[in-house]
Amino acid sequence: MKQPWIHNAKTDWRFILSPPFLVLAIVILFQNQIQNLENHYSFYTWLILIVFVDVAHVYSTLFKTYFIKEEFQKRKLLYLGIPAISLIFGLIFYQFGSLFFWSVLALVAVFHFVRQQYGFMRLYARFEKKGFSKFWDGIAIYSATIFPMLYWIKTPRAFNWFVEKEFNWLDAFPNYIPAITIIYFIILGIWILKTIYFFIKDKTFNIPKNTIIIGTYLSWYFGIVYFNNDLVFTLLNVISHGIPYIALIYIREIEQKETASLKQLSIFKTSFGILLFILIIIGFAFFEELMWEVLVWREHFSIQSLELSISWQQFLVPLLVVPQLTHYLLDGFIWKNQKK
Repeated sequence: MKQPWIHNAKTDWRFILSPPFLVLAIVILFQNQIQNLENHYSFYTWLILIVFVDVAHVYSTLFKTYFIKEEFQKRKLLYLGIPAISLIFGLIFYQFGSLFFWSVLALVAVFHFVRQQYGFMRLYARFEKKGFSKFWDGIAIYSATIFPMLYWIKTPRAFNWFVEKEFNWLDAFPNYIPAITIIYFIILGIWILKTIYFFIKDKTFNIPKNTIIIGTYLSWYFGIVYFNNDLVFTLLNVISHGIPYIALIYIREIEQKETASLKQLSIFKTSFGILLFILIIIGFAFFEELMWEVLVWREHFSIQSLELSISWQQFLVPLLVVPQLTHYLLDGFIWKNQKK
């Protein structure tokens, strides 16, 4: 069968398919060194992983939305309404307390991460017909992501999504770990058998789609369930999510677009343009995180004269969250009907 690459085999393997496998190999081979990084170089791991990858991937969405004049004019209500809704709901949720606010945002973030994996799977299955095989691919992706999250909720982990105790309010549920573990491995077994069956029957094997599913199983299971380590979780979670998304934005929204229909972004098609693209999203990310650090977290940067009271934070925190929440919500609209 003709493989449904997004760009080509080499590019897809480098930037979309390989990250979870490469990171997991590094984690397994260099566990002691990773622990040393976590203990002594936390600032640099934060800067590279959180700022330059995680937050930067949020701003790469600009190249599919706000930076495209025609696209913005066509869906102006959506692109102006989502940030406004994000701010309004953020202000409302924060009135119920900081923990409630971050817990809701964590659930939205988890949903976004789960749906991205499902989206990549569907993108690579875009030429396949609906049926038993496609149905179980979807079940497998959701199992690969939801089981680790349910495990996290009931089992103390050494890491948080945003803040401590963000999932504690779900702790009241009975211990469901044994039951969902059995279901998890049954689904994995059915998916493996299904894949082997259709390979033998039809002599076809969708390499990128199946790689996405396997990579999702590996990165989520080892990042959350097997290893109980903050840096390992961040490596597998952030790189497997952020790098493919940035690559997809560049490939689909810049490299593959006709210059005539994208005049304002044509400069980004050159070698210098790729560097400029990266510098722009990193620049936005660094500025946002600098604001978070100086005004809220004060872990890596702080200015004593800018220390704000709790009353100010109930307005400031929802405002600073707007880019991130906008990214989460917009993703539910801007990737629909991606069939080419």
